[in-house]
Amino acid sequence: MKLVPTAEMTLGPFFPPEFAAGANDLTQQISGEIIEITGRVTQLDGRPLDNVVIEIWQADPQGRYDNPEFLGWGRAATNADGIYRFKTVKPGAPYINFLILYSGLMRHLQTAMFFDKAPDSVKHGERLVAKKEGPNRYRFDIRLRGEGETPFFDD
Repeated sequence: MKLVPTAEMTLGPFFPPEFAAGANDLTQQISGEIIEITGRVTQLDGRPLDNVVIEIWQADPQGRYDNPEFLGWGRAATNADGIYRFKTVKPGAPYINFLILYSGLMRHLQTAMFFDKAPDSVKHGERLVAKKEGPNRYRFDIRLRGEGETPFFDD
C-alpha cells in the first residue's frame, strides 16, 4: 500500500465523517443538567426536509469551550418528518452553535440557538430563541427559506 502525503494546508477542527452510535448524545462526556433539544427543519413551502445533517458545538456547563473532558460536539440527521434530536448538558454559555448541511445547499449554514434572549444586534433574533417545552426540553425549529426564515450567520 502506497501512502499519500497529507496536504500541508488543512483546516480544522476535525470530526469523524460517519455517524457514530450516540453521536447525538453529549451527556456521556460530562455531568451537568441534562437537556433534550429537538426541532424540525423545513424548506420554503414548510415541507419537512429528510436527511439534513445538523452539527452542534457548545461550551461545557462552566461556559468553557476548551475542556479536554468535554468535546462539546454532536451530530444528528433529520428523519422523514424533518425532526432532529440531541441529548446534551446545558452549557454555561447562553447558546448552542448549529451547523446545517444538506445536499440542496451550495454551502453549509451556521446559526445559534439561544436559551433566553438573542443579542439585540442580531436581526430577527427572536427566531433564534428555543421554545421551552418542559423542565429540560427545548424546541428549536429551523426554516431554511421563506417567511420566518431562521437567521444564518456568515463564517
